[in-house]
Amino acid sequence: MINFKEEERLNKLNHSCAHLMAQAIKHLFPNAKFWVGPVVETGFYYDVDLGDKVLSDEDIEAISKEMKKLAKDGKRIVRSEISKNEALELFAGDEYKIDLITRMDEEEEPISIYSQGDFTDLCRGPHVDTVKECKNFKLLKFSGAYWKGDVNNKVLQRIYGVCFPSEEELDAYLQELEEAKMRDHRRLGKDLGIFMTHDLVGKGLPMYLPNGYIVWEELENYIKMKEKKLGYKHVLTPPLGNVELYKTSGHWDHYKDNMFPKMEVEGEEFVLRPMNCPHHMMIYANDIHSYRDLPLRIGEIARDCRFEASGALKGIERVRSFCQNDAHLFVTPEQIESEFTSVVNLILDVYNDLGIKDYHFELSLRDKNDKVKYHPDDEMWDMAEDTLRHVLDDIGIPYVEKIGEAAFYGPKLDVQVKPAVGNEYTLSTCQLDFCLPAKFALTYVDSNGDKKSPVVLHRAVFGSIDRFIAYYLEETKGALPLWLSPIQIVILPVNNEYHLEYAKKVYQTLLNENIRVHLDSREEKLSYRMREAQTKKVPISLVLGNNERDEESVTIRFFGSEEKKTMPLSEFINYIKDKNDNRVRDLD
Repeated sequence: MINFKEEERLNKLNHSCAHLMAQAIKHLFPNAKFWVGPVVETGFYYDVDLGDKVLSDEDIEAISKEMKKLAKDGKRIVRSEISKNEALELFAGDEYKIDLITRMDEEEEPISIYSQGDFTDLCRGPHVDTVKECKNFKLLKFSGAYWKGDVNNKVLQRIYGVCFPSEEELDAYLQELEEAKMRDHRRLGKDLGIFMTHDLVGKGLPMYLPNGYIVWEELENYIKMKEKKLGYKHVLTPPLGNVELYKTSGHWDHYKDNMFPKMEVEGEEFVLRPMNCPHHMMIYANDIHSYRDLPLRIGEIARDCRFEASGALKGIERVRSFCQNDAHLFVTPEQIESEFTSVVNLILDVYNDLGIKDYHFELSLRDKNDKVKYHPDDEMWDMAEDTLRHVLDDIGIPYVEKIGEAAFYGPKLDVQVKPAVGNEYTLSTCQLDFCLPAKFALTYVDSNGDKKSPVVLHRAVFGSIDRFIAYYLEETKGALPLWLSPIQIVILPVNNEYHLEYAKKVYQTLLNENIRVHLDSREEKLSYRMREAQTKKVPISLVLGNNERDEESVTIRFFGSEEKKTMPLSEFINYIKDKNDNRVRDLD
């Protein structure tokens, strides 16, 4: 998705188009007053006070028509400078502009204004030369917005739009938006019965429906199987902890603004946990360890809670309650390189299994000048950062370094994915930590009988399972691979009178083999039921008629294909089990 704020030519053009829209609104609604009209990542918007008027689709169409008329007229956009007193006089009676002007510092004088024909607006600019350049636009949506974002203030009308230098660029972007809409995991999640939210439960607290929990459970089983083969030991810890736990870890000082408020119970203070490392530190501290016990790899699918602003919440991609595919590896300094290498290889293995290809690695390092955020130990930081560089160079993975992006306790490797919808974000991470083991006084006995402090690798392959499901739904457009699909097979008898009995037999046979199957025996036309199976993105449809019944066979139609093929039922069962067991993405 194009970031309009980062592209100078689009920034200027969209800023000017916001003014064009405001001029058109003023023509249609002479009493309109305007707050701000900034460029955003997806175009522009303008907040407007229309009194008691509530915008409709017809109003947006009228505004668009007036904008086209004004653009065709081609008035020049002229910049002028005036004093603060002159600005107050010019915009007298407009409480929104007066508010902006009175809050300006003295250094901001003179104040710039821009005029185009009969419309003048307070603005820093810059703008294009004429409104004619703004002719390739589209008004996208409108909504209510509190003045200054304060719920105690009046609700203004916010209109969003986008503008491009050419009609071809506009059409391409609108097509991109339509594609994004079709891929949006919130839409797919609803259509496929994956998850739901409800304000009565709470914002940012998704609930997984039966179909969604199947996807969740398959991903959990998959990653735990991978981890067990690598010697991980899985645990279960509570989703809250004593505030003192987070004071000991240092998270309370660095992260408390992102936690839910503490609660007092019987003289103790508790908080919903935002991360799991302190709990896992305590599990390690529960026993005496020798160097022979290390590495100790503790894994957990762990429920965490973080306070996210309501405006940042998005489906299951950005939530307030989520489950991390978390693990902490307790290692000796000599084991750092091999264990970090193993984590990177696990990430690459999972990405290969799931067909994830559009990603890159970022090595997040400390800012040496920031003495507040980062644990003050130059020797530790230098050794940790050099170790991670060495591992990545040895594996031959290209990466970029990000100064100031490390966790407060150590450097980290982030895997940034470029999703089909929206901007890139971190999916997997591995962090090196010399700090927390010292804070919790963790030790192991080395080969000389001396007590030493272990090093911890924090790692999450899926990140959170919630975000991964959102990402994967959008990548696949909801057409999940067979092994992840909530319904793997739908059975479609051609005619219930003649074929339902055999369909029930096939259904029960597949069910006995732990294959997720649905029998659609509704009294609807076969073509209708087949289309619905495609709409629900079921990987395989089985059409059963006379020949299939008489020959103990099935006729297969794969999702997204018109082709059909027939095979004996017994052969089909072996085929499906093989695809499931090997988690094959592509069917044939």
